[in-house]
Amino acid sequence: MDDFVRVSVTVNGRKFTRAVSPRLSAADFVRHELGLTGTHVGCEHGVCGACTIVVDGSVTRGCLIFAVQLDGSEVETIEGASESGRVAELQAAFVERNALQCGFCTPGMILTAAEFVGRHHESNRAEIREALSGNICRCTGYEAIVDAVENVLKAKR
Repeated sequence: MDDFVRVSVTVNGRKFTRAVSPRLSAADFVRHELGLTGTHVGCEHGVCGACTIVVDGSVTRGCLIFAVQLDGSEVETIEGASESGRVAELQAAFVERNALQCGFCTPGMILTAAEFVGRHHESNRAEIREALSGNICRCTGYEAIVDAVENVLKAKR
């Protein structure tokens, strides 16, 4: 049986302290320990991007790191990004361009796109595609997603 490790982490602006298994993934921690189910678990190999969270300002695959590695960190999930309004423009653009269908990839896609939009004021479609390439969507064909990100970038100019 695993020994539990105490983890203190700030998630979406709220401080949490929990005793967790050393082998618990960060994605499972935010989903099951904190009830933030916008972080999805897909491939569990860091390939699909459904488990995307933001750790200390960097987009991170939640399935590839352990919850114990979050100790002392600031974490943002899609719930926090939505509540703060940080991704409101992207969310509206996704709806406007119908860039979501089943919604499974959408939280990770939006967090990844938000990081990209935050770093770029101008970009072409190829650069947007490259930035989002770590997030797999099986429903949309990506055109509408790229359109949505492109529209947000144009609006920023």
